[in-house]
Amino acid sequence: MSSFWSGWIITIVMINILGCAALLWWTRRMPLDHVDEDNTTGHVYDGIKEYNNPLPRWWMWMFISTIVFALGYLALFPGFGNYPGMLGWTSHKEHDIGVAELEAKYGPMYAAFYKESIPDLAKDDKAMRIGQRLFLNNCAACHGSDARGARGFPNLTDNDWLYGGEPDRIEQSIRYGRQGAMPTWGPILGDEKIKEVANYVLSLSGRDVDNALAAQGKIVFQTNCVACHGPEGKGNTMIGAPNLTDTIWLYGGSKSTVIQSITQGRQGRMPAWLDRLGKEKVHLLAAYVYSLSHGNAQGSM
Repeated sequence: MSSFWSGWIITIVMINILGCAALLWWTRRMPLDHVDEDNTTGHVYDGIKEYNNPLPRWWMWMFISTIVFALGYLALFPGFGNYPGMLGWTSHKEHDIGVAELEAKYGPMYAAFYKESIPDLAKDDKAMRIGQRLFLNNCAACHGSDARGARGFPNLTDNDWLYGGEPDRIEQSIRYGRQGAMPTWGPILGDEKIKEVANYVLSLSGRDVDNALAAQGKIVFQTNCVACHGPEGKGNTMIGAPNLTDTIWLYGGSKSTVIQSITQGRQGRMPAWLDRLGKEKVHLLAAYVYSLSHGNAQGSM
């Protein structure tokens, strides 16, 4: 934080504290224009008279104590711009202490899980209960609490995998993330050829299409699409190119959606979790994801 903004914060804080103290002192001694002989102000509402009495002493000291507490707190803890406080406390330090305590307590358990293979770990009830919690805390926002995904987010409970469903491939996906890239073909192919190739793509999974358009689309496909999806349209798990011959569609399989995917392309991103979770938790999480499609998931999603 720059010196200017640090000074600005200090000024605002002190104005508020001193302003509260001045207001309290002023109102305590503020004279009234009219006070009756019985020490009332003349204001009456619903039979209740307003007296010109000072605040109770205990109430006054309570206000003063809050001001003293605020000054003491700001002296001990950070709050005055760049001033670190006499105790040197920071939220980062508090976080690191908490993480260190948790690592000391649970680190050996995760280290033991890390030594097991993913298929064996997927059969361990205790490990899978912990893996489920890791999934719910970190993955459910995209893949859903039941791991069945949503539009643009893969279903993890079936056996259809963009990058491969082997244990090491799943762990690699979680560790380093994935960056899907379906190029934009609209400006290159034009509307007519996109319509043709969309009919051909849909025909690969047995859909009813315009056969004449599909025949022309096959030529377009073989010229532009086989590099990623393969000559038979069965995809390539090395680069995450989907299999076009089944009925599983990440963004939807209607003709209009397929045309949109070809025209505008798709950019899917799976974040990397290694730095955030560590290799032991990633390994356990991979085992849980593996269990979802191999009939070993524990607990209720």
